[in-house]
Amino acid sequence: MDQSKSAPADRATAGPLDESEANAVRPYIDLGGIKLLPREGLQLRLEIEEGSKRVVAVGLDYAGSTLQVQPFAAPRSTGLWHEIREQIGEQIAKQGGTTKLTMGPFGPELLAEIPATGAGAAGHTRLARFVGVDGPRWFLRGVIAGEGVNNPEAAAKVEELFRSVVVVRGNTPMPPRDLIPLHVPQGATTLAPGTTTTPPTSAGHTAT
Repeated sequence: MDQSKSAPADRATAGPLDESEANAVRPYIDLGGIKLLPREGLQLRLEIEEGSKRVVAVGLDYAGSTLQVQPFAAPRSTGLWHEIREQIGEQIAKQGGTTKLTMGPFGPELLAEIPATGAGAAGHTRLARFVGVDGPRWFLRGVIAGEGVNNPEAAAKVEELFRSVVVVRGNTPMPPRDLIPLHVPQGATTLAPGTTTTPPTSAGHTAT
């Protein structure tokens, strides 16, 4: 199993950044495990696990695309993305979907065609891009849907949004693959309403 880190060569300067690499004076939205810069047209949704009420993912609507982001703890010297990418492919195959390995601006990614769920969705599929970046002691996973899957102009905008994420790993010891805790930001009344979905929180599972 390939345990090397997978990340853009310029990750430490162009993102996604570690908290130690980010400009501390910028007006970030603090979501706990990640920080985001507010920008025009960005809608933020928090995905809440119904039972525990904990935040398990951050959903971003921007420029005709959606980007779901989850930060996970990772080993210091090895990466998770190669292994997790295989697990995601297996998960989607079990759901009756297909995946194709492609190369994108962050390195290897999966283009997935996933059977749609819900009333009236029989026979329909949805497309999504699964991207991942291994950083220092963390792994950041993104799922891109909407225009950013196959429209190059929209893709560039949502890729830049993913690049702008700052991961706050913290010093608390955590097992690799554990979700780095997320929380509702202060002043959350300005945000889009949080959803109460229950995506699996393991790094190798696909969120719905």
